[in-house]
Amino acid sequence: MDQKPKLTEKKYLIVFIFVTSLFMLWGIAITMGDVLNKHFQTVLSLSKSQSAYVQVSMFGAYFIMGIPAGIFMKKYGYKKGVLLGLFLYALGAFLFVPAASAVSFTFFRVALFVLACGLATLETVAHPFVASLGDQRTSDQRINFAQSFNGVGAILGPSIGSYFILRGVDAGSVDLTSVKVLYVVIGAVIALIGLLFSFVKVPVLSDPHVIATDTYAIDANENVKEGFLKELSWLSKRKHYVFAVIAQLFNVAAQGGTWAFFINYGEEVMGFDSEKAGYFLSLSMVMLMVGRFIGTFLMSYIAPNKLLAIFAGGAIVMCIVAAQGYGWASFIALLLINFFFSIMFPTIFSLGLKDLGRHTEQASSFIVMGVVGGALFPPVMGLIANTDVAKAYYLPIICYAVIGLFGLLYPKLNKNINRA
Repeated sequence: MDQKPKLTEKKYLIVFIFVTSLFMLWGIAITMGDVLNKHFQTVLSLSKSQSAYVQVSMFGAYFIMGIPAGIFMKKYGYKKGVLLGLFLYALGAFLFVPAASAVSFTFFRVALFVLACGLATLETVAHPFVASLGDQRTSDQRINFAQSFNGVGAILGPSIGSYFILRGVDAGSVDLTSVKVLYVVIGAVIALIGLLFSFVKVPVLSDPHVIATDTYAIDANENVKEGFLKELSWLSKRKHYVFAVIAQLFNVAAQGGTWAFFINYGEEVMGFDSEKAGYFLSLSMVMLMVGRFIGTFLMSYIAPNKLLAIFAGGAIVMCIVAAQGYGWASFIALLLINFFFSIMFPTIFSLGLKDLGRHTEQASSFIVMGVVGGALFPPVMGLIANTDVAKAYYLPIICYAVIGLFGLLYPKLNKNINRA
């Protein structure tokens, strides 16, 4: 009788702790972007649909950087991939200084793009990295556990941003000093973390995704382009993986739109000031973190794909209630969307990477590219939110329906995938 597999092993513990902390770091950056969205509406006199280009810049970087990050990781390994991600993260943060001095939304978008290229690299590397730190049978739990700390970062991001950026900002103000100072501190902290990680020794990893039935290997003499096209062809035949990429695109589309206009919802439906609405955004991230811990526990009893479908159904119900604009009842539903959203990103990611063998690293980069959904959806929601921010929350229902379908169909999609 097989012994129940552990979450990770002792020899991987230090690395596991460090890589898990990366999930928190990009959680801070992503949700701070939603605070910047609102701040730029005030300071730079932007409409909701215009300010949504904060999300376009950030999530668009994921689409551009996904494949290069995967190729870099495959060639140089997990550790150097993490260091590259942290370097770009810090560089983008430091670019906020000249952007603030120029009072230029275009310059800010460049800074956000560079920063998000770092985040995309970290996400591309960290998911298969965490998955490799133990038995594949616990990879769903391991990734969801790490993503729980992404939830911690998602709580900290709006809280930090609301206190240091939104606090005391008056309409018509063009003061960007707080943004400049905050991002200099963030850049310095990320640079220090990168320096510390450069001294961490990563144990030799036996990739749990490599399986005996793997029939494909990249020839040592073939060039990068040939290897990439060969992998792309192989992956395109794995239905569960292709649907995971599509589901992730819709998942992040829903996330980007839901978070981008949360503060506007608090102001226009509930009558809060922007700082108070920002703190409620942090509370919604508590729901996300709680959902991930509970989801990780429930996966010991409910198959991940089934739990994904159940949570997608819950998110659809919450969107319907939030779209009514019924005061506190709708606002609580808006908060609870994050609870049901919580397990979606890591679970889709983990299910998509199942049984892909030595293709896992490159496959990870394509799933990260699906994050471009967060660039496509907020401007569309913004057009509706310009008129009625509550009604804009009908749109994410489409996304959660696709995710629920992925969960329900997964057993059939994943059937006999190891055949060449």
